[in-house]
Amino acid sequence: MKRTSNTSSEPSSEARPAPRAAARLPRIALTSGEPAGIGPDLCAAIALREWPCELVCLGDRDLIAERAAAAGAAVVLRTHERASCAPHLPGELQIAHAPLAQRVVAGRPEPGNASYVLGLLDAAMAGALTGEYDAIVTAPVQKSVINAAGIAFSGHTEYLAAHAGITRPVMLLVAGTLRVALATTHLPLAQVPAAITRASLREVLDVLATDLQRRLGLARPRIGVCGLNPHAGEGGHLGREEIDTIEPAIREARERGLDVTGPLPADTIFTPRQRSAFDAVLAMYHDQGLAALKALGFGEAVNVTLGLPIVRTSVDHGTALDLAGTGRANAESLAAAIALAIEIANRRHG
Repeated sequence: MKRTSNTSSEPSSEARPAPRAAARLPRIALTSGEPAGIGPDLCAAIALREWPCELVCLGDRDLIAERAAAAGAAVVLRTHERASCAPHLPGELQIAHAPLAQRVVAGRPEPGNASYVLGLLDAAMAGALTGEYDAIVTAPVQKSVINAAGIAFSGHTEYLAAHAGITRPVMLLVAGTLRVALATTHLPLAQVPAAITRASLREVLDVLATDLQRRLGLARPRIGVCGLNPHAGEGGHLGREEIDTIEPAIREARERGLDVTGPLPADTIFTPRQRSAFDAVLAMYHDQGLAALKALGFGEAVNVTLGLPIVRTSVDHGTALDLAGTGRANAESLAAAIALAIEIANRRHG
């Protein structure tokens, strides 16, 4: 992050750029996430970079200005106007202002701001569904604080899917050419086996294959599927889920024309030789897939929600409360999420 001391919230309009040209730039909504975490810091940091889009940050103007100042980032905050069509300029950030519900101290989440955090998501989702935004990029939220406020919340993926009326969202993490999707997301481990059925795997595989094509441009994606049990069940000696559920679902997927292989042992599918054979790997549960992906690409990976009628990407990390307000937060994952959102949005409108 650039170290300077001048941070302004609204300078003279004389410096405003001309409206964007006829060549269409995507408009990206960036939610600033948990206000006590690093989300506002990251929004200020990425504003210093060049982006081939119109970038609109949803959050509290004073909070983002405060975090920018703490980091010495020279960021000019401008009020977002729907008709402006202003392309992003390095050192500037359009703000769709949403006031905090309660005062924030960096590193100390306040349940009273849970409605504020969810309000940012609601506004971004509403704008994406109406076409105001071409994609949503989300900074991290603190799930425990939202739940502490009495609001049932298991994650961005499930929340956005519910608001879109989608019953089968799929979480995909992307780190370069490594792509890992999840058959189940935020579940206690004890509940995972019962949640994996032939029907659920059929839906997940269909969403994954479809969106790898239309979102990421893979003409015929090759999908490797993990087993649930060690050694993919060892022929039934270590569990029958592979025999009774996963193998039949894969067989049905092949009959529908999908390029699917498995079930394969999860402890070897991520080795260089094995993973090079696939465009994406489908893991059966959260840590089975994401432990490997984060070991190989943490800090630069992107979370993509598949199966939605809108484009949504996010960071691969949490709120990092200990780094909030210090100016030391790493913005690379958020930068990668914005870049991928722009790429997908351009592919949709290309």
